[in-house]
Amino acid sequence: MTRPAGKFALLAAGMRPTLIKRAAVWIVAACLLAATPALAADPWPTRPITVVCPFPPGISTDILARAVTASLSDMLGQQFVMENRPGANGNIGAGAAAKAAPDGYTFVVATLGPIVANKFMYKTMSYDPERAFAPVVLLGSSPLIIVGSPKIPPVNLRELVSYAKNNPSKLNAGTVGHGSQAHITLELINKLAGTSIVHVPYRIATQALPDLISGDLQVGFNYIPTFVPAVQQGTIRGLAVTSLKRVSDLPDVPTADESGFPGFEASGWNALFAPAGTPREIIDKVSTLVNAFLKSDDGQAQLRKLGITPLGGTPEALEAHLDRERAKWGPIIREANITLQ
Repeated sequence: MTRPAGKFALLAAGMRPTLIKRAAVWIVAACLLAATPALAADPWPTRPITVVCPFPPGISTDILARAVTASLSDMLGQQFVMENRPGANGNIGAGAAAKAAPDGYTFVVATLGPIVANKFMYKTMSYDPERAFAPVVLLGSSPLIIVGSPKIPPVNLRELVSYAKNNPSKLNAGTVGHGSQAHITLELINKLAGTSIVHVPYRIATQALPDLISGDLQVGFNYIPTFVPAVQQGTIRGLAVTSLKRVSDLPDVPTADESGFPGFEASGWNALFAPAGTPREIIDKVSTLVNAFLKSDDGQAQLRKLGITPLGGTPEALEAHLDRERAKWGPIIREANITLQ
């Protein structure tokens, strides 16, 4: 039999089998430890990240998402790629994001619809919004404005409610669509005030403006930027805003809280989510960077141009926000029998 030569021969000859096995384990462990720095030097992200927007290009959610992703690209040195997948009130894009691998390379910027409200309006959905996503960060909120045609007497929300009660089912309110934030806010007003203002959906928010001016439509509900110029010019009336504070662009328009609806607040919001199961360290990293952007002068300026108030916060704060939104809007949607599909 051929024997090992030199020092290794002496070591092998003097080592018992157990010691030889231990030595082998030590060698393997040393190799793994030696490899660890190489792994640590190759952290997430190592390739482009997809951010799904479940709405068409050019609307505020899309513009906001592009501002956030541009900032993340700069801070992480890796490209964030926007992917617009509109349809079904946000369900198509959100559903695609829900099925993506939870590896930190897919996120979705979503709103009330695909994350909260749609579950109460659609009989079936391809994903469960309460289980499919991990909250990352709340980006911002956008209050709505309730406007009135100059062809009807009310000049504020309190007078509108009185007028609507005296003219049951004779007032029509236009919104951007069936099941939209504006629509369910109208139904909340109807419930709280005991009115029966009729919902009239429009495909595009600005389509309601000529009808409001002419008086063919008596009331409008939509996000504030849609109607700011017309209210400022006096062609339509600003009756109330749905935030708890008045907005700087329309300081003379009272809040719903000031108009007989104590504590009333109804704002659209945008938030960033990842597929459920995405590593928490990635979620925390993205959340921290987005919060930094939202607090920056540039971030705040970009959001305010869109009529969005920057918010931010932790993933836990976003989860708590979702719980409140489900508790608030679920009963309203069911009672008004708002259905889609």
